[in-house]
Amino acid sequence: MTINDTEYIRQDAATRVKVLSEALPYIQQFTGRTVVVKYGGAAMKDSNLKDKVIRDIVFLSCVGLRPIVVHGGGPEINSWLDKLGIEPQFKNGLRVTDAPTMDVVEMVLVGRVNKEIVSLINQAGGSAVGLCGKDGNLIKARPQGEEGIGFVGEVCNVNTKILETLVNSGYIPVVSSVAADDNGQAYNINADTVAGEIAAALGAEKLILLTDTRGILKDYKDPSTLIPKVDIKEARELIANGVVSGGMIPKVNCCVRSLAQGVRAAHIIDGRIPHALLVEIFTDGGIGSMIFGSQFMS
Repeated sequence: MTINDTEYIRQDAATRVKVLSEALPYIQQFTGRTVVVKYGGAAMKDSNLKDKVIRDIVFLSCVGLRPIVVHGGGPEINSWLDKLGIEPQFKNGLRVTDAPTMDVVEMVLVGRVNKEIVSLINQAGGSAVGLCGKDGNLIKARPQGEEGIGFVGEVCNVNTKILETLVNSGYIPVVSSVAADDNGQAYNINADTVAGEIAAALGAEKLILLTDTRGILKDYKDPSTLIPKVDIKEARELIANGVVSGGMIPKVNCCVRSLAQGVRAAHIIDGRIPHALLVEIFTDGGIGSMIFGSQFMS
């Protein structure tokens, strides 16, 4: 081993210690607090990124936070619809969900994607339990109400008892965004919405949306125009004046809704960046956009 190698190892070790040391006040601040993570996008498709997200979730659990994972699974649903010869259809950005499509959505999200995430968390040393909205009456759904979109639902009620029981016992709940109405009819619900409503119902410390964008950008074409922090009022203004547009509108609205119901901070971060979750929670700089309730301004 050369002197250069030794020096490199020493520097590398010093960097790790510095990172851990910087993380300490955040670990102390957030220990015992609930963090709801919406897991989707590229971080779900790329196996290298997937591995890092899973490790981050287990890390959160190991240092005393109480993570709850909510996931979608659009690309996998499309691939199974294709295998079964069912044409995917969208209307105003929502998946048109007729009865055959709903069957596939439920099979894929609840049976495959959910169990894969549970298994990966368990392999990484966590203790995960998979649920959908039907389990323990966790989520009661109702039709979203738009004409011609079929069994697309919204959240009518969240019964947090089963989640609280699990996190209090050291488990990591992994929730797929399928729920039923009073008659037992299954509905496909947007996973961002489910994450936001669960965070609100639990009074979570944080709602974190893993996305395929850096966060809220002043100019959506220029990642260097990231807006690191805004309060609810500013977030609403960014939507009103068109800075937040397209697919970011429902994400920011989802954050604002959860904040208005008592979640302390909501984060929109880029899941394509390795370990984005840990960087956002445990470092001074963060990595994405944090939206906070006006009462928590700091």
